[in-house]
Amino acid sequence: MLRWKDVLIFATYGNPEPPRRVEKTEAEWEAQLTPAQFRVLRQQHTEPPYRNAYCRSYEPGVYRCAACATPLFDSTAKYHAISGWPSFTQPSSKGAIRYRFDSSHRLHRIEASCNVCGGHLGHVFNDGPAPAGLRYCINSESLRRE
Repeated sequence: MLRWKDVLIFATYGNPEPPRRVEKTEAEWEAQLTPAQFRVLRQQHTEPPYRNAYCRSYEPGVYRCAACATPLFDSTAKYHAISGWPSFTQPSSKGAIRYRFDSSHRLHRIEASCNVCGGHLGHVFNDGPAPAGLRYCINSESLRRE
């Protein structure tokens, strides 16, 4: 189980090696993704809160990266955080997520990206439920549930 100190260590000293890497040009990503997915995954935009596909959806399944299909979260780790975006307590594996410090918009947060393709997913915070206390606040556009 990952904890906040693990996230800080990864963001500071380096992330686990991904199981594989997917690299494409921005033009290739733009051709593959919908315009909304491209804005979120490749341009680090944020979708509107509460009006997204998985905010209020709790059906069983695996949430994969919409760009490269890497398993990121299991539905058993999803919970209702009242944040406006899908929230998860843990990633599907230690190496699924890449962490980096993000001080954009005058905020100090940790960005969560797909560790395989580098697509922006959202952010991780230390205000989640016990036992780990993590809240992965993720854009629906960056995910697909299977």
